[in-house]
Formats: sequence, C-alpha cells, structure tokens
Amino acid sequence: MRPEGSRVAAVPRIVSAGLTGGLASGKSTVAAIFRSLGAFHIDADVIAHELIAPGGNAHWTVVERFGAGILRPDGSIDRKALAAIVFADPRALADLNAIVHPRVRDEVARLVAVHAEGKSPSPVAIVDAPLLVESGIHRDLDALIVVACSPATQVARAVARGGMSEAEATARIAAQAPLAQKVSAADYVIDTDTTMDETERRTRAVWEDLVRRRT
Repeated sequence: MRPEGSRVAAVPRIVSAGLTGGLASGKSTVAAIFRSLGAFHIDADVIAHELIAPGGNAHWTVVERFGAGILRPDGSIDRKALAAIVFADPRALADLNAIVHPRVRDEVARLVAVHAEGKSPSPVAIVDAPLLVESGIHRDLDALIVVACSPATQVARAVARGGMSEAEATARIAAQAPLAQKVSAADYVIDTDTTMDETERRTRAVWEDLVRRRT
C-alpha cells in the first residue's frame, strides 16, 4: 500500500492514430501537416524498408521467397523489381505482406510505447502506412484517419510526380484495398480533392479532436 498522502505521478497518455490512403491520395501532405502541429510521426514504409534492407529482420526471408533475382550487386533488394513481381501476382503480394506486416506491427507498437514513456511525449502518435487496414495494424490504434480523393486524381498525381505510367498507377491502385473498405473502418476521412488551405483546415480539425481524446 502507498503511504497515506503520497501521490503517484500521472503517466501522460498518448493517442495513437493510423493514417492511410491510396496511392497519390495526399497522405504525405496530410502527414506533413500533422508533423507541423506536433505529432510524433511513425512512417511504416520506412520501417518496412529497414526490415528488408541487408541485415534487416526480413531481408533473407524475402530473398528466399522471391529469389536472388531481386538482389542488386551490393546485396540489397531492388524494390522496383520486387514491386513488379508482387503487383502482378496477388499470391506473391500476399506472401510479401505475410512476411513484412507482422514485423512492422511489432515495431510500431514498440515505437509508440517508447515515445509514450519519454519526458515530453507528443499528445498524438501518427502511424502512417498505405496498407494500414490491409495489415490489420489499425486495430491496435485508438483511431483511423483515411485520406481520400477520386481515382482520376490519384492517377493524375502519380503520373505527374514521375516514375510511373498511367497503366502502372492504375494497376497499383487496383492492387490496394478498395477505398470504401478503408472508409468504412475510418474514424475520420480527409478528402483532398480540394485546395491546400482546405486540406490543412480539415487536418487541423482532426488534430484538435485527437488531442481532446487524450484528456
């Protein structure tokens, strides 16, 4: 028992929110706005890339599944070559996800916990991942934010930023979970088929609500 009159220091609560959206939906823009507001940002893509890098926890498991043909001369995985395989074969994509997603999930949980125990944690951790719903990671979080726009806007943005043809962009979008599936699981939807000012206003409104959840 605690001595009478003693106090236990309050542990700051951190609200964890998933941020997801389809290809070229504006998710990176929204993530940048959250960072500017003070969010602790966790990029699941960065985690995944580290996992499949040489020495990463998933590197050799991916090579064993997809073969040495995906390796560059320096031993790193050629992500473009790997993407060409998995986005042309649903089974291959499912196998890659089965290797990577559980490891990403564990690392996200670790990072949120470490941040929450810090001296001055941000009130909100934003877990940024394009396959947040597909991987099931969103179920571990307090809220889900979906960034959305029309498929036509997605394709136009993907082509405009370079490195992808219209056909490649369309195929990539088709390989992702339907937007309706993500929206049905969302606590918040930020529509980016609008001006930058409006996108920022909508993102700020979500931020303010997440901060209220913390208290």
